[in-house]
Amino acid sequence: MKPAYRWLWLVFVSLVLVACSTVKTASAISQTPLKTASKATVKSGAFFQNDGPADHIPVNLDLVPNAVPQDEPLIKAANLPYSALGMNFRPDTSDSPYKVKGKASWYGKQFHGRRTTSGERYDMFAMTAAHPTLPIPSYVKVTNLKNGKTVVVRINDRGPFHRGRILDLSFAAAHRLGFVGQGSASVMVERVWPDAGGEHVAAATAPRAAPIAAAAPKYLQLGAFNKLASAEAMLKKMVDELDQRYDTKLGIVNQQGVYTVRLGPFPSADEVRTAAESLNVENIVMN
Repeated sequence: MKPAYRWLWLVFVSLVLVACSTVKTASAISQTPLKTASKATVKSGAFFQNDGPADHIPVNLDLVPNAVPQDEPLIKAANLPYSALGMNFRPDTSDSPYKVKGKASWYGKQFHGRRTTSGERYDMFAMTAAHPTLPIPSYVKVTNLKNGKTVVVRINDRGPFHRGRILDLSFAAAHRLGFVGQGSASVMVERVWPDAGGEHVAAATAPRAAPIAAAAPKYLQLGAFNKLASAEAMLKKMVDELDQRYDTKLGIVNQQGVYTVRLGPFPSADEVRTAAESLNVENIVMN
């Protein structure tokens, strides 16, 4: 082969290899399997692609505490109607009770560290879960109907998009419930709220009990906008820039037509000032 043709051939092959090595990144909310993907089946279940337990499981996984229900502002962008795998979903942002029996599954290392629908990073060792329509964030008590074990988890993601399943739990939650090896289990899912005497579990037909009045929580205002799109743009920017410990405290509230991006709640004004100093916020506005 002549040198000139050989050089052109090598350039062409290099370009092809570069193109083939370019892949599209995915997030924890993108659970759509590739059409050519196959499942690696184990004796008692199946893992999608490279999903499954972590390569190194913490020795104290049994000691991971339940999520503690808190009053948190809903994340607007995470509660909009959406479609997935040919199905349409409309999140229920009301304070309605929820008590349903069904199959729960879990998701693990393939999604660990990726963004969830809430914008937070998925932590397979935290007490969280994905639900198709419950508010984000909200809390549920999950009971394994086979062994009676229970956990309380925080809903911060969407899924599972499977007609036969009602909940996708974190690896830690599934471990505590005792069905990691089976891949899925029959469970009871009940929505819970914070209450002065501890967690409050609503009956399927009962309205939410009114909480006892407490000191108003404090919030650090990060920005105020006339347009929701502008507030959502700032929220996304803050999620990308802030330390992960602040992810669950970020939210947008509509205050008489003004969309406010705020951080909280904090139990006291002193903690708001501490957060403002760590974030280099000069003009401290509390609400």
